[in-house]
Amino acid sequence: MVTTEDKTNQQFEHTIAECRSLFEKKLHDYGASWRILRPQSLTDQLFIKAKRIRSLEIKKESLVGEGIRPEFIALINYGIVGLIQIYHGFSDTVDIDNAEAMRLYDKYAQEALELMKKKNHDYDEAWRGMRVSSYTDFILTKIERVKEIENLEGGTLVSEGIDANYMDIINYAVFGVIKLTEAGGKE
Repeated sequence: MVTTEDKTNQQFEHTIAECRSLFEKKLHDYGASWRILRPQSLTDQLFIKAKRIRSLEIKKESLVGEGIRPEFIALINYGIVGLIQIYHGFSDTVDIDNAEAMRLYDKYAQEALELMKKKNHDYDEAWRGMRVSSYTDFILTKIERVKEIENLEGGTLVSEGIDANYMDIINYAVFGVIKLTEAGGKE
C-alpha cells in the first residue's frame, strides 16, 4: 500500500528530476556560465524570480506568456546553483565542464531532496494545507534573510546560514511545483 508520505516522496523526486532535466539542457546551451555569479548576484536572481511569481499571483496576468510554475522551477535550480557557489566559490571564468557541473548539481539536489523528505516526515505534510502564495512569501522572506546575512558578511549570532536558507527556498519551490501540477495549472 502506498502511503501519503510515499506519494509525496515520489512527487519530490519527480519534481527534482524535471528540474534536473531542464538544468542539463540549459547547461548544454550555456555551459556553466553561472559560475561567475557572486553570492549577491545569485541572491538578486532568486529575488527577481520570486518577485515575478508574487507579481503574477497578484496581477493574475502574464504579458510575456510564462507562468508561475516555470519560475518555481527556476528557483529550485538557482537554489542548487547557490549551494554549489557557497561550497565551491565563484570564478572569474567558467572553470568546470558540463559533467562536473552535473555531478555537483546531483550532489546538492540529493542533499536538498533528503532534507525535504526528513522535514516532511517531521512536519507531517503540513505544506499540503498551505496556499501557493504562502510559499512565495516564505521564499521572499528567506531571500531577505540571505541578503541580511550577506550584509553581515556571515556574522550571524544565532541564525542558520545562507545554505540553510537556500535549502528552504528549494523546499518551498518544490511544494509550489507540486501544488500547481496537482491543480493541473500551467500558472
